[in-house]
Amino acid sequence: MAVHRFVPQAYHTTMATREAALVVASGDTVMTTTVDARGQDASGRQVTERGNPQTGPFFVDGAEPGDRLSVRLEVLRPNRRWGWSATAIAPNVLDPEAVAEAPGPVQGRWDVDVEAGTATLLEPETRLGRLTLPVDPMVGCFGVAPARGQAISTATSSTHGGNMDYRGFVAGVTAHFPVFAAGALFYIGDGHAVQGDGEIAGTGVEISFDVRFTLTLTKRAPLEWPRGETADEIFTLGNARPLDQCVQHATTEMVRWLVDGYGLDARGAHLLLGQAARYDLANVYDPAYTMVCRLSKRLLPPAKIS
Repeated sequence: MAVHRFVPQAYHTTMATREAALVVASGDTVMTTTVDARGQDASGRQVTERGNPQTGPFFVDGAEPGDRLSVRLEVLRPNRRWGWSATAIAPNVLDPEAVAEAPGPVQGRWDVDVEAGTATLLEPETRLGRLTLPVDPMVGCFGVAPARGQAISTATSSTHGGNMDYRGFVAGVTAHFPVFAAGALFYIGDGHAVQGDGEIAGTGVEISFDVRFTLTLTKRAPLEWPRGETADEIFTLGNARPLDQCVQHATTEMVRWLVDGYGLDARGAHLLLGQAARYDLANVYDPAYTMVCRLSKRLLPPAKIS
């Protein structure tokens, strides 16, 4: 299995079927960098347009529609000392009568100290005083080329992944995506040093990253929606609006996984989820919201499909 050190020459604000930036084999590892959501690199230079620009796409040799691409996130490390954020909650997350009283759009600036594991708000000043949060790097936007030759903005998400902003996508997690196009065409970007559930302000602490990930192909293993797993849990993601629709997608995909991947019957899957499912609100800011359905592995039999 090869390790590729890739230096981006261009970035993309749509996920689409386009010429590959790099061709890799299943099982290969890629080490590269991402810019922040406004297209600023590790030095702070504006190197591309804003809008969650993506590094890639990476073409996985042999990938075809109906396959599954698994992405092991191994390193997600901020590569500069500062990040930025919004400082007001998005209007759609507040009661309508509270929107007029919300603070205006002012950018926050943060000191991000990876060695100390902290992100400290430098400005604006508030009565919070010196706000310091633990750094918890996560990738906001990543996925594959969408179905039917679509080009989908990195501002939103769908079956291909995209801008899901799930704070559970941290180093050590494996994400699974359906393959819709030859080569899968994997994209990654939009690093956050820290972010609250729902990305309710419309940003995390936005920052550029050094990343390392491994891409593994499973033939003839179709998915409907993105999935993921940690050492302790499996989870599924639904991307849609209104909110009940993304709950439906995430829940239905989890039922499929339990039946097809673990050999449960439909009744058993429904019973188990009815009492043991956990839900995370990943994003309620973007055009499509994202809901995550989680389940502990200790409740499951051995997987019958790897």
